[in-house]
Order: sequence, then structure tokens, then C-alpha cells
Amino acid sequence: MDSLKDIISTVVKRLYGVDAPVEFSEVPAEIAGDYSCNVAMRLAKQAGKAPRDIANEIIAELPREYEYSVAGPGFINITVPGTALVSILEDAWSDDYGCNESGKGKIAVSEFPSTNMAKPYSVGHLRPGTQGWAAKQILEANGWKVITDNHLGDSGTPFGIWATGFKRSGKSIDDVTIYDLGEIYIQMKADMKAEEAAGEHALADSAQDWLLKLESGDTEAKELSDRFNQISLDHIHSVMKRMNLSTDYELGESFFVERGKELVKKFLAEGKFVQNEDGSVICPLDEFGIEVPMLMLKSNGAALYATTDLACLDYRLHEWKADRLIYAVGAEQKFYFEQLFAVAKKLGWNAEMMHVWFGTIDQISPEGKREKMSSRKGVVLLEDMLNDATRRVRENFASEELSDEDVRKIATGAIKYSDFVADRKMGILYDPEKIFALTGQSGPFCQYACVRMRRILEKNPEFDDDFTGYDFATEKPILTKLLAFPGLVASIADNLEAHRIAGYCFELAQELNRYYENAPIATASTEVKNARLWTIDKASKVLAKGLDLLGIEIPDKM
Repeated sequence: MDSLKDIISTVVKRLYGVDAPVEFSEVPAEIAGDYSCNVAMRLAKQAGKAPRDIANEIIAELPREYEYSVAGPGFINITVPGTALVSILEDAWSDDYGCNESGKGKIAVSEFPSTNMAKPYSVGHLRPGTQGWAAKQILEANGWKVITDNHLGDSGTPFGIWATGFKRSGKSIDDVTIYDLGEIYIQMKADMKAEEAAGEHALADSAQDWLLKLESGDTEAKELSDRFNQISLDHIHSVMKRMNLSTDYELGESFFVERGKELVKKFLAEGKFVQNEDGSVICPLDEFGIEVPMLMLKSNGAALYATTDLACLDYRLHEWKADRLIYAVGAEQKFYFEQLFAVAKKLGWNAEMMHVWFGTIDQISPEGKREKMSSRKGVVLLEDMLNDATRRVRENFASEELSDEDVRKIATGAIKYSDFVADRKMGILYDPEKIFALTGQSGPFCQYACVRMRRILEKNPEFDDDFTGYDFATEKPILTKLLAFPGLVASIADNLEAHRIAGYCFELAQELNRYYENAPIATASTEVKNARLWTIDKASKVLAKGLDLLGIEIPDKM
């Protein structure tokens, strides 16, 4: 179809003397044609003619192997014979079909899930993990080298809160669990809030003291930090393993504290940062239209998120030579990242920086209303969500003898796919009745379509591409869908709109299910059987690739 785009562009240039972009869209099933373009309507004003007349003039100059018609106000609809679609797909097909090398030679860093070491892995870090992994997969499919980093929250105020709370609890360090640490953290936050309301600050001061002890190398603080972090890391790794997520690095905040302080000192000396009377350091951002300066260092010399993020930026840009930085972090941090990226620009760090933000995770309340998930109202730990998903899969597929690994793939596939049903900027709804359904837009629906096709291929391992004379009319909806895949993958490299891949997978799965019902194989002639198995083979591979871009695995059985 790229060739036809070039032909239409050449015709337009010859007839009207202008360069006009030509883009194709798929034609709805109820309208004649496979592809459509609106170039005639774009030319109407310049040419001083009715769009339909322009469309007919263009059609008269196009090659005759395709059929053309004018639809609506001036759309040029193009019907491509099924055999031509097969030829195009065969020419384009390779083991990495759908991938391209547009990002070859470029390096990106995708940061996820960036968990808080002071709390158990919560559902709040579900979306950073799924979105960050999808960003990695999408960019790699576009030829980028992608470095992944779990930027752990292992320093700063959380440690001070942990240490103070732990000392108050009287617990033994040998017996404490991640859930104990989570409870300590939550209780401390509540007590500190009450203390602040009463005009007191003993707990807050203690937390700061512990933080300063850690930063100065105090032995007890270091031992507590190491033990807390190991407990938390073991837990984080176990949950990530269940989700089939991993990262190349885990350079937490503590790794960047000293580097960050040195950078603050450097830019303060250069006049890019400003020191306040109380000793704190800020970076004014007025030139970027941001009235609120970014606080880079506390008055007592303690590091902040901005301190370590500054060093992290510096490290990724200058050590890893990154061309693009991706932060998969929720919408509540939008202003923070606007400030951080502005600081980077002020310092002359001009790599592309992208905040891949997203909405909340909601649930249905007992009253039937949609609400944000919270610890007071249902599932809050990702482990709880995974356990619930596992239970539901075993119940829904009780008649199948599923392996533990297949159960895990279906459970995580359902959870992950629910993140991509809509634009990431919208909140998602954790509705178990829908996300585990085998009807409607869900992960299991797409997985099942792929498993079903693979089962057919397993039963019919011997087929070839000898289908001379077959018109592929029945297969055209699938073929046009398969041919759209490379363009889709290329088009989302910049904006990382992973939901478009999810929508594509759902539509392809729908087409495959319709095809399964209407195109029997067992009773078909050899020629027709070959054609149908060839189509199923290609479609199942593209569907699996699309789901893989979202981090969704295909089970062996369903």
C-alpha cells in the first residue's frame, strides 16, 4: 500500500501541481472497499473543484489491478483482491514482522515500576509496571535499544519514618516482615499527621535525624536500612516475577544521594541554582513559565526526590548516553515532572524526556458505585489482586486441566490487558466480572483466540503455500488487519499509546473467531485447507506479537 500511496501522490502532483499527503484508513465492513483516502477533499479548495470530481479524476489515472469507487463527499475507496493482499503480506513477512529499525542507534531508558521500599507492593504500582514494560517493548519493536531501571524508593524521608516507627514498635529485626514494615509506615504517617495538627514535631524530627544518620554513614542506620531494603526487595522481586516483569537495573535513590548533592553544589556555584536564607537550595524556573521554583536541597542539607532525580538524569544521559528518558509514573506527579524536565533544560540537557502518566485504578463499591481503590475499601496489595485473579481463573476454567504456569499467564494477562483497554490517561476499572470474561474486550478473550488457532495448527502441522487459484475473499478482513500491524507499531513509537495495540489485538481476535466459525478446515479441499492454515498461522503469530508488546503471555491451554 506504500507503493499505491506513492502512485496517488504522483498523480496528484501531475494533475494539480501540489504535494499532498496520502494516508489510508480501513473501510468499515458495511461500505464497499478495503482502504480509503480523503486526498480529494483536501485538494478541493486549492483545485476549485468538487471533491467527488477530483476523486474521479485521480481514479482515472490509477493502476487497474485494484478496484476504485467514490464514497460520500469525496472519499476514494480502494478494493484490493485477496490474492494481492496475500502477495503483499508474503513480500513483507519476516520472523520479526511488525518491527522496524526507525530507532536504530538510539538509546532509551524506561523507568518502572519504581516501588516504594517502605511499603508492600501495592496496586498503585500496577500501572507503572505494565505501562513501563509496554513502553520498552514498543520502542524495541521500533529498533531502539532500551535500558530498564527500577528506580527504588530506598532513601529519603521514608527510611526515617521506617526507622523511627520500628524503634517504637519494639519488634525484633529478625522477625519483621514486609507487612509489619508496611503497618509501621502507615501508623507512623497517621501519628505524624496527628502530631502536626497538635503543633508538635517530635516524630518528624526523629525521622529526619535517622535520615541524616544514614546519609552520614551511621552504622546502626546503615544496618537498619540494609535489612529493611532486603526484606522489601525480596517481596518486590516475588511480585514482579508473578507479573513477568524485570529490569536491567535497580539503581535506587540511595545510589544517587551523594552524586545529587555534588551536582547541587556545582550548579549553585555556577549561578543556576539559588540558596535561600535558611540554607535550602532552589532552581528558579520562571523562564519556562513555571512560577514555583524547584526545591533541590533541604535547609538541613538533606537530599530530596529532586536531588536524587537530578543525579539520576545526569547518570542516564551521560553514563548511559540516553536519547530518550521515559518515566512511567501516575498523573499526580505531572507538575513535579514538568519542573524536573524544566530544570534539565535549564542545565542544557536536551534529550527527550517523557512522563508516561496515567489515571487511577478504580473498583466497584458495595453500593455499586465506581471509586478509587483504597486500603479501607478492598484490594490494595498487588499480591491480593493476583491471588484473587488466580482464584477466579481456576474457577472459570475448572473443566480444563491447566498448569500453574497457564493459570498465572491467564490471571496476569487479564489484569494487564485491563490497563490497556482505554487511553492510559484515563482511570481503569478493576471489574473482575469483565476482565476475566471470554466475551467482550478482555485479555482472556484475546489469549483464547490465539490458543484456539495454535490448536488448529497443531492438529494440521503439514501445509504449504500452494493455493493457486484460491481467491482469499473470505480471508480479506484478516489480511487487511495483518497488513495494518507494522504501520500501527511504527505510529506509536512517539506517543506510546499502548491502548491502540490492545484495541488492535481485540479486533484481530474478533476476526479470527468469526473466521473459525465460517471457514472449516477439516472438510476443505487441499488448496483451500492450505490457504486457511496459512492465514491462521500468520494471524496467530501477529496476535501473539501484539499481546507480547503489552507484556501478555499466551498459555498453552485454556
